[in-house]
Amino acid sequence: MKLNFLLSIAFLLGFYNAQAQESPNIIIMMTDDQGYGDIGAHGNPYLKTPQIESLGEQGLEMTHFFSYPNCSASRAALLTGRYPYRTGVTAVTQVDHFMNTSEITIAEILRDSGYRTGIFGKWHLGDNAPMRPIDQGFQEALVHRGGGIGQAAGPAGNTYFDPVLEHNGIPKKYEGYCDDIFTEATIDFIRKKDGKPFFAYLATNLPHFPLQVPEKRVQPYRDIGLHEDNALTYGMLDNIDYNVGRVINTLKSLGIEDNTIVIFLSDNGPRHRRTKNDSYPGRWVANLRGTKTSVYDAGIRVPFYVMWPEKIKSKIKTSNMGAIIDVLPTLLDAANVRPPKEVAFDGQSLWPLWTKNQSEYLKNRKFFVQMHYGPTPFKYMHFAVRTQKYKLVSPHDFPHGIVHQPTDFVLKNVLKNLELYDVENDPSERINIAKDHPEIVEMLLEKYDDWFDEVNEERDAKGIQRIHLGTMEQPQVILSRFDWGGPRVISRFDYGGPRVVEDNQLGYWRVSTEEGVYKVVLDLPEITSDGMAHLKYGKLHLKKTIKKGEKKVIFNEIKLPNSEGNFHAYFKTDRLAIGPLFVDVIKLNN
Repeated sequence: MKLNFLLSIAFLLGFYNAQAQESPNIIIMMTDDQGYGDIGAHGNPYLKTPQIESLGEQGLEMTHFFSYPNCSASRAALLTGRYPYRTGVTAVTQVDHFMNTSEITIAEILRDSGYRTGIFGKWHLGDNAPMRPIDQGFQEALVHRGGGIGQAAGPAGNTYFDPVLEHNGIPKKYEGYCDDIFTEATIDFIRKKDGKPFFAYLATNLPHFPLQVPEKRVQPYRDIGLHEDNALTYGMLDNIDYNVGRVINTLKSLGIEDNTIVIFLSDNGPRHRRTKNDSYPGRWVANLRGTKTSVYDAGIRVPFYVMWPEKIKSKIKTSNMGAIIDVLPTLLDAANVRPPKEVAFDGQSLWPLWTKNQSEYLKNRKFFVQMHYGPTPFKYMHFAVRTQKYKLVSPHDFPHGIVHQPTDFVLKNVLKNLELYDVENDPSERINIAKDHPEIVEMLLEKYDDWFDEVNEERDAKGIQRIHLGTMEQPQVILSRFDWGGPRVISRFDYGGPRVVEDNQLGYWRVSTEEGVYKVVLDLPEITSDGMAHLKYGKLHLKKTIKKGEKKVIFNEIKLPNSEGNFHAYFKTDRLAIGPLFVDVIKLNN
């Protein structure tokens, strides 16, 4: 009797695993600042990308696929299927990149549907609980902090070679080149056999600045006489292409290629210039206008390939407009996974287009883009509405300077000078036809008005996501300048004005705390004279003298309440307060 029972259980478990394995595996490979022109087949005269292009040869390429003009917004849109303003994300640093944790990600949905989930590379939606990838559905996470290795999120001195990364929330130093490390971790994740389908998100930080890459990748581009910045960039892209091939070969060696959906795309266009005066020469942009952070097409039109041999025919190209908000609903459709009832996607499933090549599918859709700096969006400033044929543009040469509410005089001038392009016939956006078609301008502007009001009302109702201090999930939290908020932080940019690195060196952290006893360590920049260190939270205000050359200040055995507020840490050597580089907040009585 017992034997029959065990055999029945074994049969049921085998049946469950067989059913689970029928679901497709899913791999998303997203690059960082790779433009549409950074593909050999898109006319680039220097770069060869055979492994990336092989995805299109074995599957489908969307030649008109659109993302957001910056990193965090595109990542939030990819993971949620929703416009980033709804999720709380407006830009890439300070509180602007914090994704509200009420958002339900593709990792959470697939995990709850029986998938193993892993992320390898760049997250850039919040480094501390409850915003980490391991808080948002990823069971395995190997990521760098902040928006890039070497940025203010830390650790100090980190580079693309032998970097310190975070594995499931724990920092560890790794050997090798970052892109290779992330790819190797992805391959190890794919190779695990547990009877479950997997979702792997390989989000390399290449070819984002700083331009660091093994010499063997760079030299061939130097040898043909390219500008050094281009040689380094193309070397990084060559490394990406190599690792795409490694992932594809892994699927083939495991015999799972036919039942694996592989998507390749970029988060935004290339940084070949930020303003009229910032350019490195010769970067191929496929004759598109603009750059990273721009709402012109060079900023938002990105490479997109998808391969699934079992379901998608090979060597298909479609010019139908797709958008980054479409990826999540499409994948759920493909995997036959029901979305949660409480989620309202902005994106639409591209599955009928991918499998039936319906040329008229989604021809009448509209995609909305806006980009600025700071946590408050301003209506009409630096936006675009794109349809299959037309594009309405409110341009701005320095979107990072949009930090204050424009006056009515400025807004009237913006609205008076809106641009309209027939992007089907003028893909370089050179011929402004706004004066010839005011009725199209008015129609698209009204659609934008409705969109802006709707997404910002939802965002305002949620507020800015807070960092949690003292939780069981993360008893030690590292606060960095990358996550600062406050008016001095925002004012470090101004309309067209010069940026000075030393300006505006103070912010605070929006936090919630659990009651307990804490140790707080301030990691200081160079102190050139004696002064006073301060720690403030609610009614708490502690002070300690600091001496010239001192590197750390420790506040020990501090009692913090269950509360929400702004966490202030700073020092004064004259009258103006300056912030530390990092603040370690450690709960002592968990």
